[in-house]
Amino acid sequence: MKIVSVETLKALYKNQKEEALLGKWITLEHILPLFNKHKESFTIKEIGNSEEDRAIYSFKIGTGKKKILLWSQMHGNESTGTRALFDLFNCFSNEESTLLDEILKECTLLFIPILNPDGAQNYTRVNANNIDLNRDAVNRVAKESVLLRHTLEEFNPSFSFNLHDQRTIFNVEGTQNTATISFLAPSEEETRSLTKGRIETMNVIVAMNSILQKMIPNFVGRYTDEFYPTATGDNFQKLGYNTILIESGHYPEDYQREKTREFTFYSILQGLYHIATTDTFIDYEGYFNIPNNDKKFLDIIHRYKNKSDEGYQYVDQIVDNQLVSKLEKVPKDDVFGKTGHYEIVFE
Repeated sequence: MKIVSVETLKALYKNQKEEALLGKWITLEHILPLFNKHKESFTIKEIGNSEEDRAIYSFKIGTGKKKILLWSQMHGNESTGTRALFDLFNCFSNEESTLLDEILKECTLLFIPILNPDGAQNYTRVNANNIDLNRDAVNRVAKESVLLRHTLEEFNPSFSFNLHDQRTIFNVEGTQNTATISFLAPSEEETRSLTKGRIETMNVIVAMNSILQKMIPNFVGRYTDEFYPTATGDNFQKLGYNTILIESGHYPEDYQREKTREFTFYSILQGLYHIATTDTFIDYEGYFNIPNNDKKFLDIIHRYKNKSDEGYQYVDQIVDNQLVSKLEKVPKDDVFGKTGHYEIVFE
């Protein structure tokens, strides 16, 4: 297993971070101006349209036999992966690097940076018809779900990366550390058996976890592998398309997810490099050494001496064309045993 050096990854990120994409609200309008800077390196194609007729684009690069499909923002309000992809695009477009050259020699990469542009515009999890694309893999009611499935079958990737964000509530089991990055090799059926595809997927995750443990030890979790019959990853895995789920979570004091974006970038680049340089994806035991996710956090807790503590979670909304985070109180029973990212003690 070849692990990229921490110094190499940090230098790439420092040099190529896409400064035009900042903040959690990332829409089609934000990424369109960036296309010109990549048109010489990538094949950029409009592959379909959303329910509200917004364009959905793909970026393609590389000449290798190993095909890898990556998509982000199937949930419109989960943009950390999108920002990390454009950081990666800058690397491929601007850097001269043996690491990048090896990936492009061995792999053909196909990216869909925003699968759900309507949800991105409205900052919603669902699409314009209130459909969760990540629960629409079987019925495929949404145009975006049909497009993703068509792209999958036409491209026929060896591996896929399904990029998501997860809530601030998650910690790494057995610790008080946030689950900054969580991985999942989705189950193919209810028994969660270790099929060949799941083992291969786990193998790639082991490589990604290895680099993160050098950077943020004990801040990496394992998302639940409960089988969801209508979920995208579970169904793609079941169909024989190895699918790696990356959940970009919270890092201390990083509510804009800029640090998490960085670690997402490292995860993806290490994953691509591992696939490019590996022929047998059989070592998987390290996957089960990654602790499970747990739910120990609230955003803010008010601690009181003579009455019950109160807990609050941020809820993001678009107000007057601005992304605003508002605090909402959680039920009292949900505060017991929890830790606040911020705690205020009242005497």
